[in-house]
Amino acid sequence: MLIIAFKLLITPLMIGTVTMAGRRWGSVVSGLLIGLPLTSGPISFILACEYGVDFAAQSAIGGMAGQISICMFCLTYAHVAQRFHWPISIVLAVAAFLLSTTALNRFTWQLLPAFFSLLCCIVVVSRLIPLRPVQSKVSAPPRWDLPARIFTATTFVVVLTTLADALGPQLSGLLAPFPVFGIVFAAFTHSQQGAKVTSNLLRGIVVSSVGYATFFIVVGSFLTELGIALTYLMAAILAVSVSGMYYFISRKLKQ
Repeated sequence: MLIIAFKLLITPLMIGTVTMAGRRWGSVVSGLLIGLPLTSGPISFILACEYGVDFAAQSAIGGMAGQISICMFCLTYAHVAQRFHWPISIVLAVAAFLLSTTALNRFTWQLLPAFFSLLCCIVVVSRLIPLRPVQSKVSAPPRWDLPARIFTATTFVVVLTTLADALGPQLSGLLAPFPVFGIVFAAFTHSQQGAKVTSNLLRGIVVSSVGYATFFIVVGSFLTELGIALTYLMAAILAVSVSGMYYFISRKLKQ
């Protein structure tokens, strides 16, 4: 019963927080928050509670490799959006994610290779998505904006955690980063604020994937030894800290 309540409450809380942060501080900060494991982190926690720490630790390896597919999603969307509207951008970006996931699932991933592959991918893709200068533009979102975001993300978390046992740990991990938040936020940002702002949002997702990698290297390394509570607390704190430091250091280097 507690797990069901967690599934239904944690995602609305996170997506609501990111939405408010994006409206307050802009698309780059919003992208940085979305790049953290906002869906895959809760999914990993739920898998540990429902299927055991060994299953969740193995899934964490797939989750780390799966973030490479998120980088491919962001790269595709950022470039396609400069020429096409959001529906075409979403279709092509999701196709890039699925193609990447299919290719990644052909390998049997180990923790450190997945970690370093993701870091290399982050460096390359962040350079291929330039930070675009934009003018500040505030527009009132429609009333259904936030409820639609919450419903979409929560549905995905519930469905994937329900099917995880049938999918197995690696494929569950690879699919856990599916860009639910990315699709929702990119589409709304693209339609309301334009392609350049959306590109900055997506670049933020890629940059903050360093925090994502930190989260899952901790989970994959320590979950079976330290247990659920301590591991996920430590992973969350380190992920936010590393993502923030990486962001501010990269900004300083560009000045």
